[in-house]
Amino acid sequence: MIVIGIIATLAAIAVPTYTGFIYRAQIIKAVSDIQGMGKAIRGAGIDGGIYPMSLADVDGEDFSEVLDPWGNPYQYLNIAQGGPGKGTVRKDKFLVPLNTDFDLYSMGRDGESAAPLTAKASRDDIIRANNGGYVGPAVDY
Repeated sequence: MIVIGIIATLAAIAVPTYTGFIYRAQIIKAVSDIQGMGKAIRGAGIDGGIYPMSLADVDGEDFSEVLDPWGNPYQYLNIAQGGPGKGTVRKDKFLVPLNTDFDLYSMGRDGESAAPLTAKASRDDIIRANNGGYVGPAVDY
């Protein structure tokens, strides 16, 4: 009985630690993906003068099939050229748009999102803000 109690105690400590480690690794993967896609999109904008209208239109790459670590597609909105849904740009707590060129983000673990970062559904999103100056969890922005 004592051995089972010790094993149960160790498991109770190890499981949350392991789960936290996996979640941090997923965040790092999403940040890396967003940074890479953002560089490719900005490169396409510099070469052609305008940003692609969708992730499928990036020169030499088709990011439309790329999934975030939670199995959801990355979200993209061309703000600079007034792409579809321009009213849905991501906003900070003061309702100021996060970017002036394009929005690129993961909807996070829950697969849900809303335009303002203060919304409950947006807190776990991995975002690109300040035109690429910040990439990371929305809750930390």
